[in-house]
Amino acid sequence: MTVNSASARYEGLGKDGKGHIWTARGALDGEPYGFASRFEDGPGTNPEELIAAAHAACFTMALSFGLARAGHTDGQLDTRAEVTLDKDGEGFRVTKSALTLTAKVPGIAADDFARLATDAEANCPISKLLDCEITLAHTLEA
Repeated sequence: MTVNSASARYEGLGKDGKGHIWTARGALDGEPYGFASRFEDGPGTNPEELIAAAHAACFTMALSFGLARAGHTDGQLDTRAEVTLDKDGEGFRVTKSALTLTAKVPGIAADDFARLATDAEANCPISKLLDCEITLAHTLEA
């Protein structure tokens, strides 16, 4: 079992509050977040951006390992995740995570690549965690 941790502090309340996020390994060290970075164009990050980063990273790593298990030894995988936050009653809900993958994997057939990419999307731990629609678009470049 692997356990990872992060923490957040929010000083002030509502729109006027300001938050900061820390990760145990130091990748985020007091990174600011708040209303402006979540719902406007303010500086800092927001929870949905962090979910998008986690989903892109998890899926890409899962596909990398799937390709290695299939005998491939070289390649480049570039994934973008776009997480959608929609109004849900009195609050909000993440309703979609759209993964867009561009890959270069020498010697792989397009149908094998598509199968491995679909399997990675379905089985990466972050895909399993998310309770929303997940879409995957992929392009295999020569």
